[in-house]
Amino acid sequence: MRFVKLLSISAFIFGGLIFLLSLIFPSTAVVERTGVIQAPVDSVYKHINNLREWESWNPWTRPDTTATLVYAANPVGVGAWYSWEGQLNKGKVTITGSDRDKGVHYTMDIQHMRPVKGGIEVKATVDGKATAIFWHMEIKLGLAPWWKLRGFLSDRIYGPSMDQGLTELSRICEKR
Repeated sequence: MRFVKLLSISAFIFGGLIFLLSLIFPSTAVVERTGVIQAPVDSVYKHINNLREWESWNPWTRPDTTATLVYAANPVGVGAWYSWEGQLNKGKVTITGSDRDKGVHYTMDIQHMRPVKGGIEVKATVDGKATAIFWHMEIKLGLAPWWKLRGFLSDRIYGPSMDQGLTELSRICEKR
């Protein structure tokens, strides 16, 4: 009995120390990717401002092959959204800001996960023939130590998919 009591107290103290240690870690994870697309800003903006176009380049448009997508009546600009529901999860992406000179900002709500704020910013290069693109996501992690650990892994989890998406977007825009 004494061993069980000592084990319980030790586990409680160890858990408390891990929680207190996790408080010094950031409560937000940011993942960023940049690139240059050899196409005018208008061409790139057209593909990032229309959620139906996301199917051709965004790796997360179909996170689950069984997912069904539903689009807003107007899938372009502020207020546009699409949602998905599949065997693995369900969620919704909503455009919260859209400006040809600045890019597109969105929120992504996924079941059983914290909301994600993201943006795809575009800017013409100095010569005006290409587009510099900056894709970023900000994930609120909260206070739980296991979410903060996932925050450290966010770049490894989401970064390769973002690279893949930018490469595909570049391929599509440069082809036209």
